[in-house]
Amino acid sequence: MHGELPKQKLTPKPASRLRRGLTILVVLVAVGAALGYVFLGMHAPQQRTGGRAARFAASGPVPVLAAAAKTADVPVYLNAVGTTKAYNTVTVHAQVDGKLIAVDFKEGQDVKKGDILAQIDPTTFKAAYDQAAAKKAQDEALLANAKVDLTRYQQLAATNAINRQQADTQRALVAQYTAQVQSDQAAIESAQATLGYTDIRAPIDGRTGIRQVDVGNIVHTSDSTGLVVITQIKPISVTFSIPQQDIQTVNDAFAKGPLDADALRSDSNKVIEHGKLAVVDNQVDSTTGTVKLKADFPNEDVQLWPGQFVNVRLLVDTLKGVTVIPTGAVQRGPNGTFVYVVGADDKAAMRPIKVQKQDEDQTVVASGLAPGDKVVTTGFARLTDGAKVTIGSDTPAPPAAAGAQQGKGQRGNGERRQRGGNGSRPATQQ
Repeated sequence: MHGELPKQKLTPKPASRLRRGLTILVVLVAVGAALGYVFLGMHAPQQRTGGRAARFAASGPVPVLAAAAKTADVPVYLNAVGTTKAYNTVTVHAQVDGKLIAVDFKEGQDVKKGDILAQIDPTTFKAAYDQAAAKKAQDEALLANAKVDLTRYQQLAATNAINRQQADTQRALVAQYTAQVQSDQAAIESAQATLGYTDIRAPIDGRTGIRQVDVGNIVHTSDSTGLVVITQIKPISVTFSIPQQDIQTVNDAFAKGPLDADALRSDSNKVIEHGKLAVVDNQVDSTTGTVKLKADFPNEDVQLWPGQFVNVRLLVDTLKGVTVIPTGAVQRGPNGTFVYVVGADDKAAMRPIKVQKQDEDQTVVASGLAPGDKVVTTGFARLTDGAKVTIGSDTPAPPAAAGAQQGKGQRGNGERRQRGGNGSRPATQQ
């Protein structure tokens, strides 16, 4: 019995070790699978990215648009916003009191200086004129009689027939009547001028506004509104302001001769009218740091209107024979401005440039480019230094050619529909 007991205790040990070994193996397989999953997940994006890069690399040269640098004379402008003002504005008032009997203009009519605009009843003023004329005639008769008497008295005094004092008194009377006649003449001229004021005339050339008084009303010289406002719009002026930093530039250019000014539409920057700078104000506005300028425009086509806001550009200089490129070609990086220049081998090379002047359309290059260099203007998304490029055309296809291609496509579609959906001829019916 003691010999069998050890055999029964040794039988379960190999089975226990086997189960432990299987458990360890399963754990190792699970860990290995997890590590493999993580490893594949980490390398899959890199493989996909590498695939995309390979596809991009295999797509060929980068399509771009390019333009050649050229030599040109570039004008230098100062830009501002201005307000249009009438060259002259006059409120027409009556110069005598009276009843308005006629209005001889139409609202919005162009009038010349001296044209009759309205008439006041002249009856009382004509009577005053006639009275002054009659008074002069009366005094002229007295003067004539006094002169005859003076001649007679002078002859008698020469022979001592009368006292010389009587001749001297008569001479004073002649002088008195002469002064009276001169006073009468002045009264006639005053009455004539007052009578002329009954015809209300245009004081300047211009355009009439809305009539303020109707026929039949009594008008007075003290009326505040007047009869009508006349504005002179041919020529017309535009006032605008520039920063005080530009005063010296304008004064230097203005000293050499008249400066050209252009009035532009605010919505399209289309030139409305060409004019000349008239005056630079004599002081700087301390609150805004600007100085006012005024330019005159002929305005023959009446494109400018009093009170209108317009953009103004003032030509102060012209850059002669400079190198210019389209502004779209200029790029900016950490080291400054640069462009992509297309060489003879159709490769794009980065080239730093120095910009002298730039606007929305073109850029003046101070250094870095020469006339004739081709610079890339469009297609920077995939462009890198040294990349192979192909230069396309930004000219759209002619409408006729496009229509012909469309018609050709329609005819092809029609033929395919006649032949069948897959392009083969339809089967013959049996």
